[in-house]
Amino acid sequence: MIQEVILIAKKASLEIMKIYNSNDFDIDIKDDDSPVTKADLIANKIIIDGLESISEYPILTEESSIAYDVRKSWSKYWLVDPLDGTKDFIAKNGGFTVNIALIDKNKPILGVVYVPSTNDVYYAELNKGAYKNGCKIYNHSARQNLIGTDSNFHSTEATTEFFKTYNITDIKKYGSSIKLCKLAEGEVDVYPRLNGTKEWDTAASHIIVNEAGCQLLDISTKKELVYNKKSLKNNFFIASRRDLKLFND
Repeated sequence: MIQEVILIAKKASLEIMKIYNSNDFDIDIKDDDSPVTKADLIANKIIIDGLESISEYPILTEESSIAYDVRKSWSKYWLVDPLDGTKDFIAKNGGFTVNIALIDKNKPILGVVYVPSTNDVYYAELNKGAYKNGCKIYNHSARQNLIGTDSNFHSTEATTEFFKTYNITDIKKYGSSIKLCKLAEGEVDVYPRLNGTKEWDTAASHIIVNEAGCQLLDISTKKELVYNKKSLKNNFFIASRRDLKLFND
């Protein structure tokens, strides 16, 4: 099924890039003050139609909300961000992705992250490894001088303090779920996310990170993030190589 999901993500990405290159954004602001464009909505429809053609699992996307009373009984479902990094899309820096995850019992078991601007695709299935463009990836880094990653648009003072605390001075900035994908392929070692994200922002890259030898831990529970909560907001988290111990007692 994962190859079919990749093709769906690619189809959405092609339409996203048509709009990206045309500058026909039609930017609106949603109730949570986040931007939405024509590209978000077109990609959303393409992905929903595509997933409905290959499975009977219900679908939850950033642009197609479902009430908790309806979805709380879902065991297996698709979780989608049709255009992650809309601010990066508007800024035309290429740092946006299409994220498609399959959730089973509150955990991602399949994930596809497609980068429309470069045609790179990251993907993983539970216990089958993580891949980029068909080649297996794994974070084998043993760097002592850690490389961190941070958001282009969503950095915070708490993130800056985190890097200072752990003496991390080499910091690479990326948009969207590209940050977690860069962790998976070993280009960075740690990504502290100390402000708001939603479940669809992380689910697809979460399984990729896990299958590449890394972890994504809720800083409140010290456990992996879980999905299909009543609130779709994630707690703050730290994603890193599994060998790093970055939580203070």
